[in-house]
Amino acid sequence: MRKAILTLENGVTFQGGSFGYEKAVMGEVVFNTAMMGYPESLTDPSYAGQILVETFPLVGNYGVPAFTREADGVSTYMESEQIHVRALVVGDYSTCYSHWNAKGSLSDWLKREHIPGITGIDTRQLTKVLREHGVMMGRITFEGAEQELPMASYEGVNFIASVSCKEVLRYNEGAGKKVVLVDCGVKHNIIRCLLKRGVEVIRVPWDYDFNKLEFDGLFLANGPGSPETVPQTVQHIKDFLANEKVRPCMGICMGNQLLAQAAGARIYKLKYGHRSHNQPVQLVGTNKCFITSQNHGYAVDSYTLPEGWETLFVNLNDGSNEGIRHKEMPWFSAQFHPEAASGPTDTEFLFDDFVKLL
Repeated sequence: MRKAILTLENGVTFQGGSFGYEKAVMGEVVFNTAMMGYPESLTDPSYAGQILVETFPLVGNYGVPAFTREADGVSTYMESEQIHVRALVVGDYSTCYSHWNAKGSLSDWLKREHIPGITGIDTRQLTKVLREHGVMMGRITFEGAEQELPMASYEGVNFIASVSCKEVLRYNEGAGKKVVLVDCGVKHNIIRCLLKRGVEVIRVPWDYDFNKLEFDGLFLANGPGSPETVPQTVQHIKDFLANEKVRPCMGICMGNQLLAQAAGARIYKLKYGHRSHNQPVQLVGTNKCFITSQNHGYAVDSYTLPEGWETLFVNLNDGSNEGIRHKEMPWFSAQFHPEAASGPTDTEFLFDDFVKLL
């Protein structure tokens, strides 16, 4: 393997071997503590602009499935049409794989999509650096190649525009209640969960004024970066909330932050984010705790929620906001992923709650 070098913005370097495509890249370095689910993570648009570190040491042992689509056009196994991470960093890449639906190796997949991969990194030490310092920018270069790459910034960049659909897409047309889905980088399992409940999904680009459409409910999807980079989307949601015709609204991840910002709350950046399959959240006002899958670097400041709004879920690890709801109107959201993919599906009932409101 050619030597690959990960250099953090604070000057700390880690050396390993290349098992993906060999090109210099730059991105925000983040870590995920999940034990499995790398095909879903790699194709999650919320990772756009980021270098993903897998803390579980063995990666690649079950290969990757073929990319196939269902009759409605949604992918069968992946969470989008392509890999969105800038690069993948692992402790031990398995060159041998075995799984019932594996059609190729992780290495070959990365090479086809021009995504670098580094193995042999001390990911435990790297994660400790990121936990103590916070997420930071990093660059990956390769030995023997002229690949000068200056550090850049992640904050303030509108990654949503690059991962959102470019035109209005319809699924289950004419099937039932119409749900407008604002695509800020939607995971395909969100679409699957809605279609499974018999609604028509109208998927619109991030900056599309959906208020001019006829629909029964609004769904705000996940996506990369901060909601501060998409003021157009926030304004459209404000217009929806101010409309005399009250309709249900549900948000997930970025959708939680967009809804909160439209309501008037403040968003802030977490030190190193929540990216795992085992984040415990509590339903406020109850003793119910759910184990959730998460992938986000920003959070809602619960103390800035305006009158009429309240916290719906809270993170039991750090006390951060995990969802909001309006006290009277049928509007609510979750910072975690009820659709998981991959991860626990304990909170998928939130889709049922939303559809019942339509």
